[in-house]
Amino acid sequence: MNIILLVEDNEMNRDMLSRRLTRKGYQVITAEDGKQGVDLAMKEHPDLILMDMSLPVMDGWEATRMLKKSPETKSIPIIALTAHAMAGDEKEAYQAGCDDFDTKPVVLDRLLGKIHARLAKNEEK
Repeated sequence: MNIILLVEDNEMNRDMLSRRLTRKGYQVITAEDGKQGVDLAMKEHPDLILMDMSLPVMDGWEATRMLKKSPETKSIPIIALTAHAMAGDEKEAYQAGCDDFDTKPVVLDRLLGKIHARLAKNEEK
């Protein structure tokens, strides 16, 4: 069973997405801010991270940069989740080290497609 770390500060979004992913067969662990997300990723080594970009304590951009710099977590695929769907935001997410990008509100089928693609790509390595 693949483990997904969901880093999301909005409790309603976190709960809804966590339940939907669990129903699809994933084990979901959650963090409420970027620092907690980094700490959990270092401890749990999830198979994939869904990272909200607008987070308290440490934003998703900085959390992603930290995770991609660490030898322990740099190979974990990170999908940026953001309500900021501007062209520059997608570019910034990739520059921070995100492997993919999706917009909120989440369209579950689209996000699941990206999750499947990233997990398959990582298993090839």
